[in-house]
Amino acid sequence: MSKMSTVRVLALAVVLALAAGACASGSDATSAAPGTAAAVTGATIAAPVGLPAFYAIPDPLPQGAPGELIASEKVDVPGLEGTLYRVMYHSQSIQGADIPVTGMIAVPTTPAPAGGFPVVSWAHGTTGLADACTPSIDPADDVELANALLAQGYVVTATDYEGLGTPGRHPYIAGVSEARGTLDIVRAVQQLPEANASRDYVVWGHSQGGHAAMFTSHIAEQYAPELQLKGVVAGAPPSQLLLINAALQQSAYRHYILMAAAGLNAGYGDQAAPLDLVLTPAGLEAIKQVDEGCSSDLGKALANTDVTTLQKADPATVPVWNELLRENDPGTFTTPSSQPLLIIHGGNDEQIPVASSALLFDQLCKIDQQTQRWVYPGQSHAGVVLPSSQDMLNWIADRFAGKPVSASAPPTGQADVAVQQCPA
Repeated sequence: MSKMSTVRVLALAVVLALAAGACASGSDATSAAPGTAAAVTGATIAAPVGLPAFYAIPDPLPQGAPGELIASEKVDVPGLEGTLYRVMYHSQSIQGADIPVTGMIAVPTTPAPAGGFPVVSWAHGTTGLADACTPSIDPADDVELANALLAQGYVVTATDYEGLGTPGRHPYIAGVSEARGTLDIVRAVQQLPEANASRDYVVWGHSQGGHAAMFTSHIAEQYAPELQLKGVVAGAPPSQLLLINAALQQSAYRHYILMAAAGLNAGYGDQAAPLDLVLTPAGLEAIKQVDEGCSSDLGKALANTDVTTLQKADPATVPVWNELLRENDPGTFTTPSSQPLLIIHGGNDEQIPVASSALLFDQLCKIDQQTQRWVYPGQSHAGVVLPSSQDMLNWIADRFAGKPVSASAPPTGQADVAVQQCPA
């Protein structure tokens, strides 16, 4: 079963490709450093079917603060100019429950500078809701762009998000859940002695990961004040969620409707996100498919389905769901982050309309969020990643260097990139 959508293949090439061959033999499983994490010993909740034994959860889960390591596993990665660790760490659900989350950490082979390696926390794009879609178990096999990140002297952290590879359904498009997973792995890398990680970090994500990056920026100062966020790059971030249902119904990505319903229900529960208010009995049956395959598989399964027969109502017209959509829309933020934001978008994005990030840019400018928006003409949703990669790396390097954001340093990855900045 192929679970990688085109979006994931290209969007994750930059970072998650660093774990090519992660499931190969020869991995060196270890518990976390004494005093900083609990070893996975004794009783466990078995790993989901098809996943390596690393994904077994200690039962009971040892007590730990958000970001505290539970276990780590060194993994051999041919061609990677660094060292990869698969990690499990404590995080926090939307309701405040202590939960395990998994992910990956890549460490450069070069000596760490004074103060440690700066951290780039990658937030992955849509893979799906089933455990088989967990990025850290089957990442891409191209390490070239990942090596470019490592060559810059960055430690790379890459969360799987809540519910992927760990108990419970993944709260897809639930911003706070995504953000906590993204922040807590930056905390976790501080406890991995081999990483020599700084507390300075930048968040970079695309598609669902762009949404996660936006929410990471939104909660970082309150949730993880001990870390030093230097900037955020959000590629094609979903927003304008009250309009998204109508846009998706007739599109090739109509399956996102069920994924979003299932994900928000997983994050908020049946009372706050009641599925029977928005889905017909046929829809309630169809939504079970999100646990059986990944995004591309679900898309194929629903390719000839009229999703209007699965919906009782547009969620935007149902008060409780309207509130949830607003809560998880970065366009409704009312206070700015103190750190700069860069939005990347392809001019021919077929999944997230480029007009949505234009509206988002205007909404963020109104709250005085320091924001740049770069639109790459002719590029698709996934196709924008490669031509913008070096531009993003340059932007990230400037943030770690403490340089001010300037319109005089425009993107050069392709000709005629449209640039917006606020405040002007």
